[in-house]
This record gives sequence, C-alpha cells and structure tokens, in this order.
Amino acid sequence: MSEKKQDKPQDHGRRDFLGTATCFVAGAGIAASSWPFINSMNPTADVLAKASTEVDLSDIPAGEEKTVLWQGKPVFILHRTADQISAMEASTGSNKDPEPDEKRVQNPEWLVVVGICTHLGCVPNRREEGWLCPCHGSVYDNSGRILHGPAPRNLDLPPYEFVADTRIIIKKA
Repeated sequence: MSEKKQDKPQDHGRRDFLGTATCFVAGAGIAASSWPFINSMNPTADVLAKASTEVDLSDIPAGEEKTVLWQGKPVFILHRTADQISAMEASTGSNKDPEPDEKRVQNPEWLVVVGICTHLGCVPNRREEGWLCPCHGSVYDNSGRILHGPAPRNLDLPPYEFVADTRIIIKKA
C-alpha cells in the first residue's frame, strides 16, 4: 500500500486576515489616488471670494436700478418709488406664478432679484414698468414677477440681508 502524504492543517484565519488586509490597502490606495480628482471639483479661491457681495445702496436714487455681479450672475437692485410700491402691493402678478409683493422683498423700498430670465437665461432689459426679456418677450413687473411670455416663473431671489439701512450683503447660496 502506498503511503499518503499528510497535508499540514490549513490556517484559515491567516488567509482571511491577508484577504482583508489586501482589500483595505487597495481601498486606501484608490481613495488616495482619487483625492486630487475629487478635490479639483471644489470651488477655487476666486469663486469663493465672489460667493458673497456687499452692496452700498446709498448711491441709488428712487426709481433707479443698479446691477451688481454675484457669483457671476447679474443681480438687479431696484430702489422703488412710493407709486411703484403701492402698485406692486395691490397686485399678485400673473396666474402663471402669483406671489404677493411682501414675500419678494425684505424692505418695500428695495427689490433684489437675480437678473436672469427664467425661460432661457437671457438678461432682461429695464423698462419703467419692470423688465422685458428681449429674446422671447417675457415681461416682469417691478416686483420681478412674470406678467406674460414664455418664462415659467418669477425672477429668482438671491439670499441677502440688510446689514444697515443702506447696505446689503448678498450671501452665498
């Protein structure tokens, strides 16, 4: 009879440890090598510097508008007259996106809206009764509400706060 060679008992615990350690080291290597790619998606220093904008309102006469840049977008700041305020408070805009004026302003004298048409992203032109988007004819009132045209909603409101009577900070979104 031939003699069978006896195999050594296998150490399954060691094999499991080596498999786990290999997976851990591979995962750490993948994470370390992908970090530069993930970090490249963070905003750059110049973008972070423009994340909030401080605006002095004292140089805007009643009835006039000032346009400032915030995060690369135009923001319209309108110093509304008493007639404009009363007309806007009496209306809710169109049936498309009705909204009372007091929900769109923090101080009735000042309207602050992102100056980008909500239809295709054009910049509307100022008119006495509001804004007109020259591309497709969307018309907004002096509260930034859509009156008619293809725009689906009112002009967007940026996050801002009054830090003084004549000073606002438009914050990062």
